[in-house]
Amino acid sequence: MSNRKPVIYIVDDDLSVRDALSLLLESYGFQVETFMRAADFLTFKHLKLPSCLVLDVQLPDINGLDLQEIMERRGISIPIVFITGHGDIPMSVKGMKAGAVDFLPKPFTKKELLDAVTQAIVKNSVQIKEQISISRIQRRIKTLSPRELEVFRLVARGMLSKQIARKWGTALQTIKVHRCRVMQKMQAKTVTELIRFAQKAGIISSRQ
Repeated sequence: MSNRKPVIYIVDDDLSVRDALSLLLESYGFQVETFMRAADFLTFKHLKLPSCLVLDVQLPDINGLDLQEIMERRGISIPIVFITGHGDIPMSVKGMKAGAVDFLPKPFTKKELLDAVTQAIVKNSVQIKEQISISRIQRRIKTLSPRELEVFRLVARGMLSKQIARKWGTALQTIKVHRCRVMQKMQAKTVTELIRFAQKAGIISSRQ
């Protein structure tokens, strides 16, 4: 059976820190992967499990804040807990504004680290569920014909069947058939649910 425990990635150029954090986190039931360099973390095939990155700010190749930006550009959505012996307030603010879960100056307590890691794992678990939900919706959208997809867009934007029929110069019954097929293929029980699917898939803005 594959190991389904949450995984903690540690990027720190200090071997003693990596070893100490690994022993601590493994003792609490986490999988741990350690890296001395940010580049090694980026090339690693990240596990599709709830995860957290414990990241030192000062690294020999790419500093932690730059790595955070690279992860954002590449779509690597693993929550970050920064650790540093050189941190200051501006660094902390920049990292937190960019989405870091916490910023722990060394030395930090075991409880501080475990609390931050637990918070990050919970956050990532929610992200993974949302990603799975969006992928499922996108697969359903691919089953729609071009005409059904357009009906989906218009219904999600609040147009009634008779309005769509008038817009297209089409019989109302034809639009009703398209709409029924859209509801079936998207597995939506209500128009409200269909609108939520459209928002998640980026078909319409969540503000609509």
